[in-house]
Amino acid sequence: MGASRLTSRRRQDLGSKWARVAMAIFSTIGVIDTGSITLSKWGWIGNLTCPGGLEGCDKVLNSPWGNLLQINNGSVPLSMLGFLSYLIILLMSILPLISILNDKKNNISRLTWWGSFYISTAMFIFSLILIFIMIFKIEAFCFYCLLSAVISFILVLLNIMGGAWEDYGKLIFRGFLISLVVILCGLFWSSSVDSLSTDIKQDIQGVPPTVISKSSPEKVKLAEHLTQQGAVMYNAYWCPHCHDQKEMFGKEATEKLHLVECAKDGLNNKRELCESKGITGFPSWEFNGSIESGVKSLEELATMSNYKTTKDF
Repeated sequence: MGASRLTSRRRQDLGSKWARVAMAIFSTIGVIDTGSITLSKWGWIGNLTCPGGLEGCDKVLNSPWGNLLQINNGSVPLSMLGFLSYLIILLMSILPLISILNDKKNNISRLTWWGSFYISTAMFIFSLILIFIMIFKIEAFCFYCLLSAVISFILVLLNIMGGAWEDYGKLIFRGFLISLVVILCGLFWSSSVDSLSTDIKQDIQGVPPTVISKSSPEKVKLAEHLTQQGAVMYNAYWCPHCHDQKEMFGKEATEKLHLVECAKDGLNNKRELCESKGITGFPSWEFNGSIESGVKSLEELATMSNYKTTKDF
């Protein structure tokens, strides 16, 4: 009797091997999905072909909700969080399958089942929040975001079905607590981003918001120099980072810049030109045929364009 209970307990600790293999496969797809988004946001790979239309993916991924953190002139894409989460689940899925860990397999298996359940549940609930934002706030479709939501849901199901849980009541209760925490944190994050983006919403569809800051004479001279050197700033009217870049220059200096609208529903857009240039994110600067993505400080732009006058902007 005692031996039978011990055998049963070991099977429950280890759970289903096929579920772990399936989780490893789906989490690998998630790593590729979110990793591609992250690399594209950083400009390390080209445009992602979005089945729902490239404009929708651009609009979602370059929205204020597309970044987790803004650091100096760079940013940490929200997709990076998904990438790390999928990578951790992948490692937890295959760790108990490694034969060298046989002596501690039961403990490792039990810990990794709980860990992957916590993370996949949090990811799925947060994905639902992002889908809500995508539909009601951004009003655009992104295939890669929906794919991530589907993968996270499948991972939750695989955890529930394959974990051989002894007490499903405890599983449901912990899942509820995690969901509640994620919902509260997600709504707080969403509302804080929403409040920051309110001031830069455009009044007319297809037209970028008005630049409010004033330009110093030095900023105007830099803008004139950039245009004389053939520098081009590719932007989209709905892109908050593009607006941030313009605010650095100020209203008067921005009017001196060579700006190209890339959004296909933007006023006087040159979408085909943007696609031919391989623009991967907004804003993007072109200097002598070379494309540099991301918001640049005025000092960086001065250096990149060989601006010799004072850099006291």
